[in-house]
Amino acid sequence: MILASLLFAFLAAALHVYIFTMESFTWTTPATWKRFGLASQADAETTKPLAYNQGFYNLFLAIGAIIGVGCVALGPDASAQHVVGWTLIFSCCGSMLLAAVLQGTTPLLAVVLGLLAVAG
Repeated sequence: MILASLLFAFLAAALHVYIFTMESFTWTTPATWKRFGLASQADAETTKPLAYNQGFYNLFLAIGAIIGVGCVALGPDASAQHVVGWTLIFSCCGSMLLAAVLQGTTPLLAVVLGLLAVAG
């Protein structure tokens, strides 16, 4: 269960890094703004500052989840490093899940499998 949870947390983080690049760097390209359901290039230009800011929120969640995965993977069971890792995974993946529109599957699996691993 631990390995599966860490894998899904990592996949959720990777997806959020990808979303970061779209929101912060390629927002005004037609392929990106159409993917997010915007109607026009003008709408993309208008919302660019908001998307840029939102992209960094996604990046920070991804960084926290990746650090959490590393702490759990490298820390001995029941160590402070292990506890910090699970705390980061649960808080970052939980935030990803609660804010998800379409991308909630991987953080959901990370949290559920993590809870099963910690409880078991």
